Amino acid sequence: MPTILIVEDEAKMRRLLELNLGEDGFTTLSAGDAESGLKLLRENTVDLVVTDLKLPGMNGLEFLQTIKRQNAAMPVVVMTAFGSVETAVEAMKAGASDYVLKPFSLGEMRMVIRKELDVHNLREENRSLREALGKRYAHPNIVARSPKMQEVLAMLERVAPTNSTVLLGGESGVGKDLIARAIHEKSRRASGPFIKINSTAIPENLLESELFGYEKGAFTGANNSKPGKFELADKGTLFLDEIGDVPPATQVKLLRVLQEREFERLGGTRTVKVDVRLIAATNRDLREALEQGTFREDLYYRLNVVPIDIAPLRQRKEDIPELVNLFISRFAADSGKPVKSITPEAMQILVNYHWPGNVRELQNIIERACALAKGTVLEAADIHLDVRPAKAANGTSGFLPEGMTLEHWEDEMIREALRRANGNKSQAARLLGLSRNALRYRLSKIGIADEGEKET
Repeated sequence: MPTILIVEDEAKMRRLLELNLGEDGFTTLSAGDAESGLKLLRENTVDLVVTDLKLPGMNGLEFLQTIKRQNAAMPVVVMTAFGSVETAVEAMKAGASDYVLKPFSLGEMRMVIRKELDVHNLREENRSLREALGKRYAHPNIVARSPKMQEVLAMLERVAPTNSTVLLGGESGVGKDLIARAIHEKSRRASGPFIKINSTAIPENLLESELFGYEKGAFTGANNSKPGKFELADKGTLFLDEIGDVPPATQVKLLRVLQEREFERLGGTRTVKVDVRLIAATNRDLREALEQGTFREDLYYRLNVVPIDIAPLRQRKEDIPELVNLFISRFAADSGKPVKSITPEAMQILVNYHWPGNVRELQNIIERACALAKGTVLEAADIHLDVRPAKAANGTSGFLPEGMTLEHWEDEMIREALRRANGNKSQAARLLGLSRNALRYRLSKIGIADEGEKET
């Protein structure tokens, strides 16, 4: 069993933790000050440290920093008084794995320790992740031919059996909801509910009641009591999409649920206890939100236990052919069209596109192509891409869509001209204001054969 070092100057609290963790099967070592704790660390193999932040002599923050200099991977759980949350956040910045506020229940401490040991084991396994990628990971409905998606599935396999909070990052449309569901399906909670909520799809003044429920009479129109998403997800998983847009007042209540696994319904006084694993997702940079003061630091550190970033489609183009074939089989059946495959030229158009809308945009393009196709094979003329310039993030007009180079933009214009000319290259050349020879040269660069059609 893991060995836990307890550093606490209050003898009764130290003894209580020793007995309680010992009953759980852990081996415990204890010290009344940081200096004695460091001596025990040098002399013993320790798996996790629990320390108070207020210690005689060297304080808990200095103790933590010393531990991290000697062993950066050592998980450290800090204890602090209820009124010293800011100090706990400083400890998290210095490398603490988690914190508990005094007074705390022994059940809460056991839960935090088990979670941190799970995460530590996960991170140790990930040291050999690159080597382990020789093994191919797969999951139904998730295409992962590219190395970047193989890394995501490898992380998924490791984190799913734990109860750790997961923070999924990535642009809109990359498939964060599929990864969240896959984590649930591979977890010990798979038989429980999977509840999804998108914070941007719900008005700000209703989000709190959607998450935590409300009691009858809590507000005008609340004619009956209603459970929230956290109650509905009990013994299962709650997927909270667009966590970065949650308003500050709701962030406070979310933090409490993550710390204490309990809350009150809106307008209620009864405390509701839940056993829920939270998977959060965002397409925003939460560190930037921290700097702007729109997202709580303590909540960020509670959420960012196991971060998984999903690359945009333009960075994993190896996945595009398999995604295309998956969507063709799905939408051909739905539309009743006998579409079975796609020409190499049409596939090349899709592979070369920059995909600002990611997998969701690719799915829409294939659905449109299948609905409008005239035959059993999708041709280049069936692929209708949105090649309008995108607006820059700061509101000023961008020269090119995000992620697209000038060369790619020119290639897209040539393909669009071919589509509008129904494949007639002479007409396409006129649309582009090029000579036939100039177009022939550009076609050869992007791999489109020139059959030497008759001039028109």
